Amino acid sequence: MRTCWTCIESPFFPLLHCTMGVAYSVGEVDHLYTFFVQWSPDVYGKNSKEPGFIVVQKDELAVIDNLFSDPSPKNWEILVMRKMPVNIRILYYAKHCIEPYVEIVTVNEAKRCQSICNSEDEEPEDLLPVLIDHSELLEEAHIQRLANYLPARTQGYPWRLVYSTAVHGTSLKTLYRNMAHLDSPVLLVIKDMDNQVFGAFSSHPFRVTNYCYGTGETFLYSFSPEFKVFRWSGKNSYFVRGHADSLQMGGGGGLFGLWLDAELCHGCSLACDTFHNQPLSAKQDFIVQDLEVWAFW
Repeated sequence: MRTCWTCIESPFFPLLHCTMGVAYSVGEVDHLYTFFVQWSPDVYGKNSKEPGFIVVQKDELAVIDNLFSDPSPKNWEILVMRKMPVNIRILYYAKHCIEPYVEIVTVNEAKRCQSICNSEDEEPEDLLPVLIDHSELLEEAHIQRLANYLPARTQGYPWRLVYSTAVHGTSLKTLYRNMAHLDSPVLLVIKDMDNQVFGAFSSHPFRVTNYCYGTGETFLYSFSPEFKVFRWSGKNSYFVRGHADSLQMGGGGGLFGLWLDAELCHGCSLACDTFHNQPLSAKQDFIVQDLEVWAFW
């Protein structure tokens, strides 16, 4: 069986003392790489600043051979996870070769081969998140762009629709009720009457409170007209506040980054201190066409 031996470096298992190893078949190696991308995109993803792989040369295989009792020859490549220069990462290939091997590619080149096939007849795997439910608002391009900005703790989890105006009607009260027992960050997606898509990611589910809540993971975004993300500015912590008759995100000086009324029919978006954002919609005051909220578990 062709295998690739993988050694993991982490704060819990320093590389010099690491005795953990797993033998993977050629087909499994591709799934391993896909897992790394989905689980920790900040290190292994397309937008990672310092992707984390280097290839150890074959003359170092003796170090690994001592870990196995079988004295038979082992034709393995060793992959050790360490930091590499910016925009470099490893992809695994097993086509048209006697033994498995790896190739270093740039992030731009990697866009053409996000997943690796075990045969020429197979189609490349789609690394997009899995949506358990159908979305009336999110297209593939939206999902791909948004997934790159979600925090690592959401990676690997399917997206589940917890509220939709098309399914549950237009009621902020119902939105709160559907999230009463939810323990997950949420993604708010809005389409207005001008067919513009925008919204917010909240580190906590929406609920009625007497205070602002949330963390710096919270951000606003807009596809109107091009994709932009507005992260926490650090100026204040007015991330989210839920009232019985409105939902607001961001604030400062009486201006909200995003505000919705009790019927989830009317809203507004203004520049605010929390996110230093531009208005998310083409019009500051907008009418909601459809609205969805997604959670991750």
